[in-house]
Amino acid sequence: MKYSNQSTNITIPLMRALRLALVCLLLLVPIKVWAYRPFASTDADVVAANELEIELGYFNWERASGKNSYVTPQLVFNYGLTNTLELIAEFDLEHDLDGKSQPVDPGLFLKKVFKAGVLQDSEGVSFALEGGLLLPSAVSGENSTGFEAIGILSGSLSSFTWHLNLGGGVDRVDHNNFSLWGVILEHPVTPNLRLVAEFNGEKLKNEAADNSGLLGVIWEPSSFLPGLAVDVGIRRGATDEAPDWGATLGLSFSF
Repeated sequence: MKYSNQSTNITIPLMRALRLALVCLLLLVPIKVWAYRPFASTDADVVAANELEIELGYFNWERASGKNSYVTPQLVFNYGLTNTLELIAEFDLEHDLDGKSQPVDPGLFLKKVFKAGVLQDSEGVSFALEGGLLLPSAVSGENSTGFEAIGILSGSLSSFTWHLNLGGGVDRVDHNNFSLWGVILEHPVTPNLRLVAEFNGEKLKNEAADNSGLLGVIWEPSSFLPGLAVDVGIRRGATDEAPDWGATLGLSFSF
């Protein structure tokens, strides 16, 4: 939907006020953080039973073929059904410079930890599986339901924590097969600050791969905002199918 100048002038301040109110509310909630933003990939862990974790992408920008697009908010909800099983619901709200907004990439998934490891305060590698439905999107042509499943390994090596994703499925456009992969590396700089990197990609059958890399930081200001994690990342496309550049800013919390 294209907004008129008058409605845009009203909507923008209203959206800013609502976002500010949301952030203020979050800062008042007693929270514990897992912080798996800003990655496209994930880790081999779940939230505890009856916990609700929210990953809020406050700002996400992509530039591809000379055009900019913005996604705000980008939301992921993780609810612990048991201590080894969680339900995941996610969607993005995408905007362009013409004032058009549409929900994109909705999904509903289950993640199950099959082997406890370093992420569960045990020895060895953690292993989990995540799978579920790619729900119909507002994007033209994405009106079918797809499926995705991922195997996840998480471990540690020296001062680094790593997470490996490998999976695939069928897309929501015309049920084409696709494969996906991702590797995350984390390195603590201080007790509250981690440097992070991700290399990930996706390939549809008979199409070129969409590969990219991300560099960022995750900051947990525990001294004055206990439980809150703020993330910032810059993404660079590695193939022609990927957006040229991207940037993200968000936070994670749970209750």
